[in-house]
Amino acid sequence: MPTSRTRSTQAPVHYRVEATDLHARLFTVTLTVAHPQAQQELSLPVWIPGSYLVREFSKNLQRLDAQQGRRAVPLAQLDKHRWQATCRTDRPLVVTYEVCAYDASVRTAWLDAARGFFNGTSLCLRVHGQEDALHALDIASNAATAHWSVATGLAPQAVDRKGFGVYVASGYDELVDCPVEMGTFWSGRFTAGGVPHRFVVAGAAPSFDGKRLLADTRKICETAIRFWHGKGKPPMKSYLFMLNAVQDGYGGLEHRNSTALICGRRDLPRTGEARASEGYTTLLGLISHEYFHTWNVKRLRPAEFARYDYSQENYTQLLWFFEGFTSYYDDMLLRRAGLIDDATYLKLLAKATNQVLQTPGRSVQTVAQASFDAWVKYYRQDENTPNATVSYYTKGSLVALCLDLTLRREGKATLDDVMRALWQRCAGGPMTEADLRTELATLAGRSLDQELDQWVHGTAELPLADLLAVHGVALKPEQPQLAQRLGLRVTENHSVQVKTVLRGGPAEKAGLAAGDEWLGLEVQGQGWRIARLEDVAFYAGAATQVTAVVARDGRLLQLPLALPTPASAKAGPAGLRGRKALATTPDTISLTATDNAALGRWLG
Repeated sequence: MPTSRTRSTQAPVHYRVEATDLHARLFTVTLTVAHPQAQQELSLPVWIPGSYLVREFSKNLQRLDAQQGRRAVPLAQLDKHRWQATCRTDRPLVVTYEVCAYDASVRTAWLDAARGFFNGTSLCLRVHGQEDALHALDIASNAATAHWSVATGLAPQAVDRKGFGVYVASGYDELVDCPVEMGTFWSGRFTAGGVPHRFVVAGAAPSFDGKRLLADTRKICETAIRFWHGKGKPPMKSYLFMLNAVQDGYGGLEHRNSTALICGRRDLPRTGEARASEGYTTLLGLISHEYFHTWNVKRLRPAEFARYDYSQENYTQLLWFFEGFTSYYDDMLLRRAGLIDDATYLKLLAKATNQVLQTPGRSVQTVAQASFDAWVKYYRQDENTPNATVSYYTKGSLVALCLDLTLRREGKATLDDVMRALWQRCAGGPMTEADLRTELATLAGRSLDQELDQWVHGTAELPLADLLAVHGVALKPEQPQLAQRLGLRVTENHSVQVKTVLRGGPAEKAGLAAGDEWLGLEVQGQGWRIARLEDVAFYAGAATQVTAVVARDGRLLQLPLALPTPASAKAGPAGLRGRKALATTPDTISLTATDNAALGRWLG
């Protein structure tokens, strides 16, 4: 096998990454540019595709140094993430630097004595002018990591049995779209759609049932491949799942032929337990979601993302389609794969519906605006977020639901047909909203522009009850919890901490504010200490007027509060009172099957 030194000369851009200090959490990176420009510009991305927030990865770079042979090369910093090397063009430029890796999320980089993980956007400087040249990544081992293994979606060129060695990418985009997992992880393999798949899990407890995780994931993958291609071949040659099991965590980030996932350790399947826990079902939904992204956003992507600009925000109004429609299909594919039953699916759908109905911001911001504003709102949530914005994930999934049920009701097509037609129309590449509108009109036999204008570019309530009823599901109002009736979101730990005050509710009218500590209650001349929100109902009894005693900025405040009665209160301050849609879309709902045959035709 050729050595990495021999292979490195074949790649114009070569990175050597070594975990040099596990306790200091330092990766050392050596970048070699075989044919640099006289004023060679280098930069590190400020964001990672799939997570729409400027994260300033360059803050973790240190000790940058540039050399050509024995000659030091001047390296001038141009701004927060760009540098310029003044160098000769007839010899390689070698840049070395360190990266401190302390973020345990799927978005950046992590290193400690047990595990290493990184995305190229956090470690690999971009060589301007050579983004489309062959890139090589040499993952080096040392005494501290010799017992580790490596997993990545990059193509191996010269690696050892543990995965250390040289990998290649066709360009910078592919390099940074293939994260790397390092450590003593569990590993398993299966084949789906004729494609080899690998699943690695770090941090699992001894009770972890890897065999079951592989079997269930294989069902998901086979179902997704059939969805897009029938009996045809998927677009990737291999696929890698990387899962980090932690004490408490959840999330994922999609890549072209891999995904990085985080879950709670207790949510993994356990040996000897046949029934899927709620946490494990949620994990399967996450796996399904990120795998569906292999098609919907990584290949079929917004036209604005045809080529990523790593230096700044990349705006699109289509996240409601790419994230929302993926959110619609993630649980749907679990049902089609036989991993959940109808009742579980309807419970998951009701949960997503309630998340939207209990968000006052749905009447303030359209889901198209929410997509565009992701950079400053969705990823920077605060106490006012529920009042000012709506999630393009959950609202987008309900838009997909309504389109699918509308198409099925009219009997000419389904949303499945539309998704596959878009794949063919756009050749699995960039698409626009106009492409979606065209395929909807073609397959439905009529324009659905009015529906899209109202549901996506307007704030009209979605016709959920009517559409679900046609397909054998009843939408029923449920009595909301006290927090929702008051218009509050709180945490409870020996006292009630107010996180959010929802627009228009009794709590807002009383003057409660985010950050307040709700200490007690005065009722009919008596004072009571409360530790949980349920204490309010206990001590208030039949009273409808009480005084809330709260602490704010070191002061004690007495705030008159009108308590809504369960019979008269809808699900919240920004509910649907006074709207025509009230009879069909209450703020808190449950879903119940009324016609199993109709439901079966929908869920397939």
